[in-house]
Amino acid sequence: MGKPKEKVIINGKRLDGRLPNQLREVEMKVGVISRANGSAMVSFGNTRVIAAVHGPRALFPKHLQEVETSILRCRYSMAPFSVDERKYPGPDRRSIELSKVMRLALEPAIFLEEFPRATVDVYVYVLQADGSTRVTGLNAASLALADAGVPMRDLVVACSVGKIDGTLVLDLSGKEDNNSEADVAFAMLPSKKKITLLQMDGLLTEDELKELLKMAREACKNIYELQKKALREKYIR
Repeated sequence: MGKPKEKVIINGKRLDGRLPNQLREVEMKVGVISRANGSAMVSFGNTRVIAAVHGPRALFPKHLQEVETSILRCRYSMAPFSVDERKYPGPDRRSIELSKVMRLALEPAIFLEEFPRATVDVYVYVLQADGSTRVTGLNAASLALADAGVPMRDLVVACSVGKIDGTLVLDLSGKEDNNSEADVAFAMLPSKKKITLLQMDGLLTEDELKELLKMAREACKNIYELQKKALREKYIR
């Protein structure tokens, strides 16, 4: 028999005191790396991610160039000290997968066709992991792209939702993720109402998924306002 899952919702509240539809404390800051064209740091609770953008810039070697568009390259990685047990610093299967996931979620937001033969490089580095690292990374990457002045149709806004002990919840922490019945990573372009990421692990009914998507969209509206506030604050300091 497998190890029983830990109970993480007690009397309608989560272990950190949040209600099911409540975000953790969110912090956002842009322009945190002087040597990058654009950068941002974003934290959801104890999950903290930094992102840097270089480009658009000429892509070499030339045989990799696209004649009519630029190429978006994303690299997601976790610091060895970001988790309780030291993580091997090299790339692994998960980081390679999430690098691709982030690229596909960010591409619809960027006017790549304006910079033929060029590349835009996005580096996402998890400093501290406590669940929802991919969506935290997407929020940071989106802010870093905007900070770099990369032309965008809209910011990419992301959050996680899931099901724990039969309860639908928003913004899963690490312990909640490990004990969940299902978790969903969600990202969208708010002004376009376009979903750019939808990944699910676990099982949900159709009604549960619809309710979680509604919850994610509402949360993304709030996160979107925090993103715009972080960008404005850079220029009023």
